[in-house]
Amino acid sequence: MEVQAVLVFILVSMCASGAYSATFTFTNNCPFTVWPGTLTGGGMQQLSTTGFELASKASFSLHARDGWSGRFWGRSQCFMDSSNKFTCVTGDCASGQITCNGAGAIPPTSLVELTLASNNGGQDFYDVSLVDGFNLPLSLTPIGGDGLCSPTSCPSNVNAVCPLDLAVKGSDGSVVGCKSACLAFNTPQYCCTGDFGNPQSCKPTNYSEIFKGQCPQAYSYAFDDKTSTFTCSGRPNYAITFCP
Repeated sequence: MEVQAVLVFILVSMCASGAYSATFTFTNNCPFTVWPGTLTGGGMQQLSTTGFELASKASFSLHARDGWSGRFWGRSQCFMDSSNKFTCVTGDCASGQITCNGAGAIPPTSLVELTLASNNGGQDFYDVSLVDGFNLPLSLTPIGGDGLCSPTSCPSNVNAVCPLDLAVKGSDGSVVGCKSACLAFNTPQYCCTGDFGNPQSCKPTNYSEIFKGQCPQAYSYAFDDKTSTFTCSGRPNYAITFCP
């Protein structure tokens, strides 16, 4: 059997046996290149790539196993500097490479977060989060699956309405990111810590309501669970879209 045929046979066998639980397909609808980053949590092995280039209108797929948990985000305005170090204006993971190699995003960054079921009868949990701030519009859509399996997104450009005290500006003076109030001020009220470390005392603020007004389905602060956490069972695949 030829090598290519062997590889195809192995991949099909792994999918049929449940070794792979979900396929994530990334699509870039932005009019510029985005460099998605991936981070696996819970001590599990990282995905086959932890970062890659995605040209405008291009797509790319990754596979994850049962019980996988982690996050995805988009990096923008990336370049290789004179010392051959890869750097991004937003969403950088400070690895110095296109791959993030187990490092997370430097906020402010829009996030997609997922926890896949560990067995065929369980539920996936997923959300779009602006708790670390905003840099790019994005969406997450289940493909297949059982139950409600609703899509979730932050389709609006929050940077366009970002308050000056939360705004991150690029070299040309334009707003390229919008910090969360927690990131900007680091107080218990905004970070839901200390005396504010529970849903009863940590409520939406004027700042989080700006995020919520633009992206009603996304997490706007730490205890925004009721309107921002979604579930799906039946082993769906997922489409992650930048600039949906």
